[in-house]
Amino acid sequence: MAAVLMPLVFTLPLRTAHSAEIRAKFAVTMQEDSHQGQGVARFIELVRQKSGGRIVIKPYYNAALGNDVQVTSALQGGSIEFTVPQTSTLTGLVPQFEALDLPFLFENEAEAEKALDGPPGQKLLELLPPKGLVGLAYWENGFFSFTNSKHPITRLEDFSGLKIRAVQSKLSMDTLSALGATPVALPVPEIYTALETKTVDGQSTPPAVTYALKFHEVQKYVSLTNHAYGAFLPLVSKKFWDRLSEDDRRILVEAARETAAFQRGIAREKNRLAVRKMEEAGLQANAISPEERQRMKAATGAIWSGYRKSPEVGPILEEIESFLGRKE
Repeated sequence: MAAVLMPLVFTLPLRTAHSAEIRAKFAVTMQEDSHQGQGVARFIELVRQKSGGRIVIKPYYNAALGNDVQVTSALQGGSIEFTVPQTSTLTGLVPQFEALDLPFLFENEAEAEKALDGPPGQKLLELLPPKGLVGLAYWENGFFSFTNSKHPITRLEDFSGLKIRAVQSKLSMDTLSALGATPVALPVPEIYTALETKTVDGQSTPPAVTYALKFHEVQKYVSLTNHAYGAFLPLVSKKFWDRLSEDDRRILVEAARETAAFQRGIAREKNRLAVRKMEEAGLQANAISPEERQRMKAATGAIWSGYRKSPEVGPILEEIESFLGRKE
C-alpha cells in the first residue's frame, strides 16, 4: 500500500454563486486517450466537482502548447497554469530529481509508490516552489522496456553490439554504455525514422508509449527489462498558485492525489495491453529473470557510486533507500 503524504480526505465547502470563477490552461503532451490524458481529464473533473464548477480548467492535448520543456518554462512565467511532465524533465531545474532516473532504482510499482508518496517524494516537491513551480502529486508513466530489431535481450551480454537511442542526458548515455550498448542521443521526433533506417537498433520507453508512437512497426523484439521507472508530476505555476486561496489550493492537491490511484491503474493496464498488441503485431516479447536483472543492475554500479557522492542526488538517494529498508 502506498504511503500517504498527509491527511487530505475532507469535504470542502462550495463557494457561493458570488465567488469569482477561475479559468486555467492545462498543457498535455500526450493524446487525450493516453494514460496521461485520462489522468488529466479525471483531475479536471474532480476539481470542477470540488469547486462547485467554479474552477474551470481547459486541457490542450497532443503538445498543442509545446513540449514538456517549453510548457514547464511557460508555467514558470505564468502564461500556462498546469502541465504534467515526466520527472526527468525537471532535472535541469532541480538536480535532485535525477535520483528517480537511476537505473534499477525500484523493483516494482509498490516500491515506487511508497517512495514517491512518502517523505522522499515530498522532499523533492519542496524543492520546486523556488523554481516557480508547485508539484501536486505523483502519477505514473510506467517501467521502461527495450525494443530492438536484432535479437531479444535476455541477459546482460545481449546489449553488446546494439545501438540504442538515448535520452539527451549524461545519465542515459552512461547507463547504456555501462550495459554494453552504444548510446545514440536523439530527440523523440527523430526516433521512428532512426529505427526504420537502422541508424539505431533500438530504444527504451514504457510499452504504452512504444505502442502509441508506433515504434513496434519498425522493431522485432520487446524485452521487459523494467530498468527504469517513469513518474509523471502534475505541476502548477507558482504565479497562479500564489493567487489562489488556501481552500482552492487544497482542492487542487486533493484532486491530484485522488487521481493518482486511478491514473496509475490506467497506466498499468495500458502498458500490459500494449505488450499484447505488439505481440499480435508480430513482435517477440520476453521477460528478464531476477538473476539477470541483478546482473544488469550490478553493471551500472559505477553510475550509482558516482551519484551517491553527488551533493544534490546523494542525500535524496540515501533517503529513498533508507525509506525502502535497503542497505547500501
